[in-house]
Amino acid sequence: MNELFDKAQKLLSSWKGDKYIFGRGVLEEIGKVAAGLGKNALVVCNNTYMKPVADAVVASLQKAGVRLAGGTIVPDAGPNAPRSDVFRIETYILHHKPEVIIAVGGGSTIDACKAANFLATLGRDKTPEIDPYFGTGLVTEALKQTGKKLFPLIALQTSASSGAHLTKYSNITDPAAGQKKLVVDDAIVPLYSLFDYDVTASMPVGVTIDGALDAIAHCFEVFSGLPANAPKEKYDLAAALTETAVELTVKYAPLVIKNPGDMEAREAIGMATDLGGYAIMVGGTHGPHMTSFSLVDLTGHGTACGLMNPYYAVFFAPAIEKQLLLAGNIFKKYGFVSENLGSLSGRVLGLAAAKGMTAFSRAIGAPVTLKDLPRWNDSYVNKILDAAKDPQLDMKLKNMPVPLNAAMVDEYMGPIIRAAVSGDFSLIKSMAA
Repeated sequence: MNELFDKAQKLLSSWKGDKYIFGRGVLEEIGKVAAGLGKNALVVCNNTYMKPVADAVVASLQKAGVRLAGGTIVPDAGPNAPRSDVFRIETYILHHKPEVIIAVGGGSTIDACKAANFLATLGRDKTPEIDPYFGTGLVTEALKQTGKKLFPLIALQTSASSGAHLTKYSNITDPAAGQKKLVVDDAIVPLYSLFDYDVTASMPVGVTIDGALDAIAHCFEVFSGLPANAPKEKYDLAAALTETAVELTVKYAPLVIKNPGDMEAREAIGMATDLGGYAIMVGGTHGPHMTSFSLVDLTGHGTACGLMNPYYAVFFAPAIEKQLLLAGNIFKKYGFVSENLGSLSGRVLGLAAAKGMTAFSRAIGAPVTLKDLPRWNDSYVNKILDAAKDPQLDMKLKNMPVPLNAAMVDEYMGPIIRAAVSGDFSLIKSMAA
């Protein structure tokens, strides 16, 4: 038994129990799960490049006596869940009135289905517009006020990525503004989730890189963002998730990049991203995620978070020494850090760990500065800083290891973003609690 795999499996099973089916070769179980919720299922999936998966889902549903709502598969959402796709999927729900919704795809499709679900449920009695739901707990509040219930949602993940199939988050993009916003609500967590890691073999290498970096970002941001007075049980859990997910990623991502058919490595990255999903249900992400929302038209979400993590790590270094040691020593174990981290502290420790993170990113072909991104231009600096002052993203400022507010964004975040453009860590102001 692979001890690292065993640890990951135990963490996930202890969290989700029988509400989550994961592993290799489990896709055919979708029919049995759906049949327990209803006989009329609205299936949202890409039916072109993901046709083999779609066909397998339909076959499993038919075997279990579940029919397709409307007699067809609903086209999935585009990258980053554009709001237009949310409204389109909502119309299918309203027209076909399914007993259960099955989102088959990566994070974008699952996030879009989460949002379409609450809009279809609440649009008549509250508002059919999505903007009033951006923030924390607003869907739950509206459900209580109206007495409505969401449609049962099953999330069938196909890509090692955001962990959307397990979480309370729905990231939705306004393509016209090039800006992503976030719904955070326990009510939108899928009722059941399924992830067959074999399906990820069809994913492009770039998608795998994006997911690997997202796994690290989710765990490290949550772990580093825990307040100093966090309960020991919560700290220990965040530490276990971070240690396991980061090692799975750092050990196996280079292997799957070298050989995309390495299914052991694919399974490892799948579990790492799942642990990242667990992490963001334990605590909140902060700076790198907030910055990524403004880069939605330049690169993948996980890649943006992974790019920014080293720069924020230097910024917060004096306040997160224990977290930096834990994560940094994993990068050292696999040859990405040369220093003895145990002899370092504060900013110097942050710099050593950050350089290990960037060395790993280079090793898997990921960008390490903002100017590495195709179509980058310096106008994005102000776009990022302006977005950080949006009250709907205030949760990310408050989740930081040293909480910021909108008035502090230009003074403290400005140097971080400019450092990330050039790769010059010396521009960053380290900040202690």
